[in-house]
Amino acid sequence: MTTATGEPRIDLLEDTWAERIPHAEMEWLRQNRPVHWHDGPASGEGFWCLTKWSDVREVSRQPRTFSVELGSPFIETHDEESLRLMALTLVSMDPPKHDRMRRLVSAGFTPRMTGLLEHKIAERAVHIVDSVIEEQACDFVQRIAAELPLQVICEMIGVPEEDRHLVFEWSNTLVGQQDPDFNRGPGAGEVAMVQMYAYCDRIAADRRIRPRDDIMSTLVHAEVDGDRLSPEELDMFFVTLAVAGNETTRNLIAHSMQALFDHPEARAELQSGLDDQMLWKSATEEFLRWGSSIVCFRRTAAEDTQVHGQPIRAGEKVVLYYISANRDEDVFVDPYRFDIRRNPNEHQAFGGGGIHYCLGANLARLEIRSMMQEVLRRLPDIRPDGEPARLRSNFINGIKRMPVRWD
Repeated sequence: MTTATGEPRIDLLEDTWAERIPHAEMEWLRQNRPVHWHDGPASGEGFWCLTKWSDVREVSRQPRTFSVELGSPFIETHDEESLRLMALTLVSMDPPKHDRMRRLVSAGFTPRMTGLLEHKIAERAVHIVDSVIEEQACDFVQRIAAELPLQVICEMIGVPEEDRHLVFEWSNTLVGQQDPDFNRGPGAGEVAMVQMYAYCDRIAADRRIRPRDDIMSTLVHAEVDGDRLSPEELDMFFVTLAVAGNETTRNLIAHSMQALFDHPEARAELQSGLDDQMLWKSATEEFLRWGSSIVCFRRTAAEDTQVHGQPIRAGEKVVLYYISANRDEDVFVDPYRFDIRRNPNEHQAFGGGGIHYCLGANLARLEIRSMMQEVLRRLPDIRPDGEPARLRSNFINGIKRMPVRWD
């Protein structure tokens, strides 16, 4: 659809994402209007869209000029209480608050911690396929893609096996409020948050007395120069972990499976090289670039500035489209080609670098590789059994259902 001037009609709000990924519109913006003013949703003001890899990276690395604390990471405008709670999360902090929080929580995400999980993650992938293999059909998202990150993050946090689907439901409610399948009505998100806080408080109280080898024990007892996380900060980090460690990797695994359905030659190469570590390393990076489970994050200009020559006034919203940066023709050769041997592959699936680079990046890589290897090894003829259904969201590039079958 085009405007009266012959330009494409640009709509990057949630209804568009429910139907498709608007690659054509973002490509046009990269080539013609890399800093584009977009009318806002009903709940807020308009915003600047940044679609070029270089601009997204540059703004990501200037937290003092492009603040997250002055607004939120999301396009929508939120009320004061919501902003107050979001300000307690790592993704909503600028320095120096961010530096303090990152020091306190990073103890749970060391390379040693991720390395210790590698064998457990591979075992869990085996059990997940075991649980469905005799059925010969399932919803790939719910039974396979969602299970591994959900089980892993719940084990890391210390959530018992029997409670993990509470976390699944809570996180779906929080990130799916724009989607009719997950919207539980007015106030449902706030109710889910309160339930998660109460649940976190119970786990934290137990770990103060009986610490275990999990992240919650590490966070409860974490101390840097005498500083500790407050109970409210601990609650909000629990919510962040539960959502970020579940939703994003779930969608990356689903997009990876869809990419292999769409590119049988790449699938065949991976199936014949299941033990080729270098191939799987580059393939995992391409899964991340191709899937880009986070559409965008927002910043707010802290002062009058400019990006790509476009003046931006203090207080205006600036939205960084990682999913567009990952198709930038100036950075990626033939960006619409799925290339499991792509090198270099400087995607921004984990953010544009700087202070907000994803803490769980290596964990996500490990989960994607383990789950996809197990699926290709044990379900070699897995195939679509209907059309996938996309999540209605301008934040998560999500697949909510993907029917599959195998012999």
